Amino acid sequence: MNRPETCSVVIPTYNRAGLLRHTLDSLVAQRLDRSRFEVLVVDDGSSDDTAAVVASFHDRLRLSYFFQEDLGFRVSKARNVGIAHATGDLCVFVDSSVLLHPDCLSAHLAAHAGVDGPAAVVGYVYGFSLDDGSTDEIIAAVDFQNLDASVDRLHQAGLLDFRETFYGKYGDAFGDLPAPWVIYWTCNVSARTQQIRDVGGFDEQLQSWGGEDIDLGYRLHRDGARFLMSRQARTIHYPHPKSQGGNMKSSYLNYRTIAEKYDTPITQLLLPLPTINPFNMNDVIRLLDLPSCAAFKAGQPGGVLGMTQGQ
Repeated sequence: MNRPETCSVVIPTYNRAGLLRHTLDSLVAQRLDRSRFEVLVVDDGSSDDTAAVVASFHDRLRLSYFFQEDLGFRVSKARNVGIAHATGDLCVFVDSSVLLHPDCLSAHLAAHAGVDGPAAVVGYVYGFSLDDGSTDEIIAAVDFQNLDASVDRLHQAGLLDFRETFYGKYGDAFGDLPAPWVIYWTCNVSARTQQIRDVGGFDEQLQSWGGEDIDLGYRLHRDGARFLMSRQARTIHYPHPKSQGGNMKSSYLNYRTIAEKYDTPITQLLLPLPTINPFNMNDVIRLLDLPSCAAFKAGQPGGVLGMTQGQ
């Protein structure tokens, strides 16, 4: 398989013009040659000045803007619009509150080039958490004009990606886990554009917050993508208000849909959240020696302890 040379950065957004401006500024500062990436902003019906913010970057980025009517939470549809128009070998998904280190896109390309076959790459996200407890510290550490130094300050302050618990347990190359897709969260991930299209893109029936990204990750895994984390594909999750309780309730609705859609012993483990969560789900799968999803669907005996990649 040819090494990926170009990427399409897909950014869904909704009424976050100020945060989006910072995200686009960080893309202007990428050290990757401008000819090797494009940016696709898909607006899910914003009523602020998002369109004007995007327009102000047209002379600095290879940039496309798409608008869809506000018919509720349709981030899956928004990302699919970006995927449909993508011309890059890879799609890199980020949110409009994420600041990309100047070498982030180069690192995504390098991570894919280092894998024999398709990969699903999870980038590192400094300051990423489920609550607002470190908001003031993150804001104080970030200099929008110098994201190199900002990342260093966040690292030294211990304001890390809260998935370090997961990485500390399984390592950065966690592709041999039975369910590596449980942390494929689209604040900073990438995969080959054609493979994303081949597996059907994002499920547009998932119309509340959370879960639509792991649903795509699940199908990429079943299709043979190798999962890994790249610490060089660094970003900063710039603070914005969030509702942990509301997000958990919303994501549970989608997790239930995913569990029922695929209906395997592994995907059924999404239902008891948060008792079984992304950081212990693989332990539960191995403890129970559940059959891989491919084996279960094929009616084959045996558990995940003997499974191979893509099952």
